[in-house]
Amino acid sequence: MEIRLKCENLQRAGSFKIRGAMNALLQLPPQQRKRGVVAFSSGNHAQGVALAAKILGMPATIVMPENSLKTKVEATKAYGAEVVQGGVTAATRDTVAREIAERTGAAVIPPFDDERIIAGAGTVGLEIVDEWPEVAAIVVPLGGGGLISGIAMASTSVKANVQVYGVEPAAGNDGEQSFRSGRIVTIDPPNTIADGARTLAIGERNFAIIRERVKDVVSVDDDVLLDTVKLAMYRTKLVIEPTGALGLAALFAGKIKVREGVAVVVSGGNLDFSLLCR
Repeated sequence: MEIRLKCENLQRAGSFKIRGAMNALLQLPPQQRKRGVVAFSSGNHAQGVALAAKILGMPATIVMPENSLKTKVEATKAYGAEVVQGGVTAATRDTVAREIAERTGAAVIPPFDDERIIAGAGTVGLEIVDEWPEVAAIVVPLGGGGLISGIAMASTSVKANVQVYGVEPAAGNDGEQSFRSGRIVTIDPPNTIADGARTLAIGERNFAIIRERVKDVVSVDDDVLLDTVKLAMYRTKLVIEPTGALGLAALFAGKIKVREGVAVVVSGGNLDFSLLCR
């Protein structure tokens, strides 16, 4: 098959997240911009919001779990955001962020279950169909569902017969379980190298779109994912983080079988290089 990569790993802040973050912040009224924003994230959404806030001259506080990758925490701080980590887990980061917002008046910018975030991510799908009208399928990493729901909504609205597939790490396949069962499944914090897909459940808005517009959701093991990260680096000379390599891994593992042109969304490139050493 012909495979083309949509390289969001080369995006500002290293992932697609800047799209939704910028879209959300641009829609805030002037008075709210002065009070700033607060977001909760394991990494890439944190950097996207921090950079968007810096560009727009807004204060930003980011709540990140204590086990977030050090490189992503440092990058978020480098964009000028205040990072809160003490006692924060993947399950409590939302609550902590909303407590800060209530105390400071900052606007909460969710990582995926938000119309502004979904629309911003959807520009990836519009660009794919515009640049490659013959594309038959789009393969997208799946965490909370912001990226795939935006891409599915946008791309199928322009090209009705394009097939959209989601890919998760097997250890955190709440989206796959949800897709199969027809209801949102919540899991415990998953142990996977795909840190951008360690979500506990898909967002409600995202799942509604996924059920309507996505062809299938599959999952891949971490060992296949790590091999894909290394292969991509050797063959394409691209630095891709594990979450960003989920789509390629699914194709290499034979989880998605499409004969025609496939666009693979490489969602991020904020790789922790110590992972390769381990």
